[in-house]
Amino acid sequence: MTETRPARAADRPDAPVSFIRRVAGRSDTMLFLVLLAVIASASTIIVNFATTVTLGFLLVQVVPVLLMAMPMTLIIVTGEIDLSVASTAGLTSAVMGVLWRDSGLGIWFVIVLCVLVGAVCGAVNGLLITALGLSSLAVTIGTLALFRGLALVVIGDQKVSNFPSELTSLATRRIGDTGIPLVMVGVLLVVGVFAVVLHSTSFGRTLFAMGYSPEAARFVGIRVDAAKFWLFVVSGAVSGMVGVYWTLRFASAGPDNATGLELSVIAAVLLGGVSIFGGRGTIAGVATGVLLIGTLTYALRLARVPETTLSIVTGLLLVLSVVTPSAIAWVREKRRLSRLHRNSPAVPAAG
Repeated sequence: MTETRPARAADRPDAPVSFIRRVAGRSDTMLFLVLLAVIASASTIIVNFATTVTLGFLLVQVVPVLLMAMPMTLIIVTGEIDLSVASTAGLTSAVMGVLWRDSGLGIWFVIVLCVLVGAVCGAVNGLLITALGLSSLAVTIGTLALFRGLALVVIGDQKVSNFPSELTSLATRRIGDTGIPLVMVGVLLVVGVFAVVLHSTSFGRTLFAMGYSPEAARFVGIRVDAAKFWLFVVSGAVSGMVGVYWTLRFASAGPDNATGLELSVIAAVLLGGVSIFGGRGTIAGVATGVLLIGTLTYALRLARVPETTLSIVTGLLLVLSVVTPSAIAWVREKRRLSRLHRNSPAVPAAG
């Protein structure tokens, strides 16, 4: 007697169609299509946009946002937020300038110390949030101002600019004639590490669980406070790396470096499909959101649009990224209730 077995999903003729529909319906896929449309439109309308020079400057511009968006994604997935990332980068830039100018230490040792300074800033945030139970929004708004003020205390209103030329040129060096910055190799490695951690490890799954319900996560034995603390430490360390990169890219250390960058980081993360309430998000969507905002702003700059307009565009994207998921969820719920109402049997009147 021949044994019959149920057909697997891959054996069904409609399996490829359903897979394509699932992929096409994902928010990060739709965002990627919007990015392609923006690139195509800018290449057609704006002169000199579709060149390797533009590609190089665009990627150099998005490097700081892309780096800081990686730990920010994990933090927001857990239901928290870090608004102090740009101020941490500014503080580490100021520390780097003072150490290089006054201490006589080697440049690589100065770089390591600056990353450690960023990690300490993240640890301060983490302790205030996890040990004292304070709101991450309130804490990081406070440390946003605190770290920026400390940067001004450390270096004053001066600028330090005599950094080694081999490092400053390395920060902007291109790979051959492609226009792609050499630093993008390291950035892609960082993005890959965060993608693996979030989507392919048990620790990443616990982050989603914390975002859905911290109480349920604690009930099943997840160390919620410890995980959040270390996420803020990593966020501070990555912000320290951004401060170092920013200093070398512009060959200048000052207290105002990376000012206002936190808005672009949060806008890119939320635009990439990460829920502001936690529990949902992908690294691919965030990377696409970073590229979309970077492409839009750089295209508008090439079109000689004023900087105030660029801030308005970033703010609008941030509002849309918060409002749109809620609006889509509301429409889906209304449709579901409407279908239930149509399919429910009519109840006969009494008597």
